[in-house]
Amino acid sequence: MDTPPRAVPNTHEGLDFSISATVLESRDANALADFYESLLGWVRIHDEPGWAMLRPPQGGTGLSFSSDPLYEPPVWPADAGHQQMQLHLDVLVSDLPRGVEHALARGARLAEHQPQEHVRVLLDPAGHPFCFFDENG
Repeated sequence: MDTPPRAVPNTHEGLDFSISATVLESRDANALADFYESLLGWVRIHDEPGWAMLRPPQGGTGLSFSSDPLYEPPVWPADAGHQQMQLHLDVLVSDLPRGVEHALARGARLAEHQPQEHVRVLLDPAGHPFCFFDENG
Protein backbone atom coordinates (compact mmCIF):
# COMPACT_ATOMS: atom_id res chain seq x y z
CA MET A 1 0.00 0.00 0.00
CA ASP A 2 1.01 3.62 -0.47
CA THR A 3 2.53 5.52 2.41
CA PRO A 4 0.26 8.31 3.65
CA PRO A 5 1.43 11.80 2.67
CA ARG A 6 3.31 13.48 5.48
CA ALA A 7 1.46 16.48 6.85
CA VAL A 8 3.32 19.71 7.51
CA PRO A 9 4.26 19.39 11.17
CA ASN A 10 3.65 21.91 13.88
CA THR A 11 6.73 22.32 16.03
CA HIS A 12 6.04 22.80 19.71
CA GLU A 13 8.62 22.52 22.48
CA GLY A 14 11.08 20.92 20.08
CA LEU A 15 8.69 18.21 18.91
CA ASP A 16 6.86 17.93 15.58
CA PHE A 17 3.11 17.28 15.76
CA SER A 18 0.65 16.73 12.93
CA ILE A 19 -2.71 15.03 12.99
CA SER A 20 -2.69 12.26 10.42
CA ALA A 21 -6.32 11.21 10.66
CA THR A 22 -9.47 11.05 12.72
CA VAL A 23 -10.31 7.42 13.50
CA LEU A 24 -13.95 6.32 13.48
CA GLU A 25 -14.90 3.12 15.27
CA SER A 26 -17.67 0.82 14.06
CA ARG A 27 -18.52 -2.84 14.05
CA ASP A 28 -17.33 -3.06 10.40
CA ALA A 29 -14.51 -0.64 9.64
CA ASN A 30 -14.19 -1.69 6.02
CA ALA A 31 -17.89 -1.14 5.28
CA LEU A 32 -17.74 2.30 6.91
CA ALA A 33 -14.63 3.13 4.85
CA ASP A 34 -16.60 2.11 1.73
CA PHE A 35 -19.31 4.63 2.69
CA TYR A 36 -16.90 7.54 3.23
CA GLU A 37 -14.86 6.64 0.14
CA SER A 38 -18.05 6.88 -1.94
CA LEU A 39 -19.33 9.95 -0.10
CA LEU A 40 -16.15 12.03 -0.27
CA GLY A 41 -14.39 10.60 -3.33
CA TRP A 42 -11.25 10.06 -1.26
CA VAL A 43 -8.52 7.50 -1.94
CA ARG A 44 -8.17 4.33 0.12
CA ILE A 45 -4.49 4.07 0.98
CA HIS A 46 -4.67 1.11 3.35
CA ASP A 47 -7.17 -1.71 3.69
CA GLU A 48 -7.02 -4.83 5.81
CA PRO A 49 -9.69 -6.67 7.80
CA GLY A 50 -10.83 -4.35 10.59
CA TRP A 51 -8.74 -1.33 9.50
CA ALA A 52 -8.84 1.11 6.57
CA MET A 53 -7.41 4.54 5.79
CA LEU A 54 -8.68 7.24 3.40
CA ARG A 55 -6.98 10.44 2.28
CA PRO A 56 -8.14 13.33 0.12
CA PRO A 57 -6.66 13.05 -3.41
CA GLN A 58 -4.96 16.43 -2.95
CA GLY A 59 -3.31 15.24 0.30
CA GLY A 60 -3.85 16.28 3.88
CA THR A 61 -5.47 14.91 7.00
CA GLY A 62 -7.60 11.85 6.40
CA LEU A 63 -10.01 9.44 8.01
CA SER A 64 -9.20 6.00 9.37
CA PHE A 65 -11.60 3.27 10.41
CA SER A 66 -11.23 0.61 13.07
CA SER A 67 -13.51 -2.33 13.86
CA ASP A 68 -14.73 -2.78 17.41
CA PRO A 69 -17.16 -5.62 18.10
CA LEU A 70 -18.51 -3.71 21.14
CA TYR A 71 -19.17 -0.46 19.23
CA GLU A 72 -22.48 1.19 20.12
CA PRO A 73 -23.77 4.00 17.89
CA PRO A 74 -24.25 7.38 19.57
CA VAL A 75 -27.64 9.00 20.01
CA TRP A 76 -28.20 12.43 18.42
CA PRO A 77 -29.16 14.66 20.08
CA ALA A 78 -27.70 13.42 23.35
CA ASP A 79 -29.97 11.50 25.65
CA ALA A 80 -29.13 10.44 29.21
CA GLY A 81 -28.53 6.74 29.51
CA HIS A 82 -27.43 6.28 25.89
CA GLN A 83 -24.05 6.40 24.14
CA GLN A 84 -23.33 10.07 23.50
CA MET A 85 -21.56 11.50 20.48
CA GLN A 86 -17.91 12.20 21.24
CA LEU A 87 -17.06 13.93 17.99
CA HIS A 88 -18.53 14.67 14.61
CA LEU A 89 -17.25 15.70 11.20
CA ASP A 90 -18.12 19.08 9.68
CA VAL A 91 -18.08 18.95 5.87
CA LEU A 92 -18.31 22.09 3.73
CA VAL A 93 -20.34 21.40 0.57
CA SER A 94 -20.83 23.72 -2.38
CA ASP A 95 -24.54 22.85 -2.75
CA LEU A 96 -26.22 21.74 0.47
CA PRO A 97 -29.39 20.14 -1.01
CA ARG A 98 -27.40 18.21 -3.64
CA GLY A 99 -24.84 17.20 -1.02
CA VAL A 100 -27.58 15.80 1.21
CA GLU A 101 -29.10 13.89 -1.74
CA HIS A 102 -25.63 12.49 -2.53
CA ALA A 103 -25.13 11.34 1.07
CA LEU A 104 -28.60 9.78 1.32
CA ALA A 105 -28.06 7.87 -1.94
CA ARG A 106 -24.92 6.33 -0.42
CA GLY A 107 -26.56 5.13 2.77
CA ALA A 108 -26.58 8.12 5.13
CA ARG A 109 -29.73 8.98 7.10
CA LEU A 110 -31.00 12.47 7.82
CA ALA A 111 -31.09 13.07 11.57
CA GLU A 112 -34.47 13.92 13.00
CA HIS A 113 -33.12 16.97 14.86
CA GLN A 114 -31.83 19.76 12.59
CA PRO A 115 -30.44 22.66 14.65
CA GLN A 116 -29.67 25.24 11.94
CA GLU A 117 -31.01 26.40 8.57
CA HIS A 118 -27.72 26.09 6.65
CA VAL A 119 -26.53 22.87 8.33
CA ARG A 120 -27.81 19.35 7.82
CA VAL A 121 -27.01 16.69 10.40
CA LEU A 122 -26.73 13.24 8.87
CA LEU A 123 -25.89 9.84 10.30
CA ASP A 124 -23.46 7.50 8.59
CA PRO A 125 -24.31 3.76 8.34
CA ALA A 126 -22.65 3.13 11.73
CA GLY A 127 -24.67 5.94 13.36
CA HIS A 128 -21.94 8.62 13.63
CA PRO A 129 -23.41 12.11 13.20
CA PHE A 130 -21.76 14.34 10.60
CA CYS A 131 -22.74 17.80 9.41
CA PHE A 132 -22.93 19.19 5.91
CA PHE A 133 -22.94 22.98 5.73
CA ASP A 134 -22.68 25.57 2.99
CA GLU A 135 -21.00 28.98 2.84
CA ASN A 136 -23.89 30.47 4.83
CA GLY A 137 -23.54 27.98 7.70
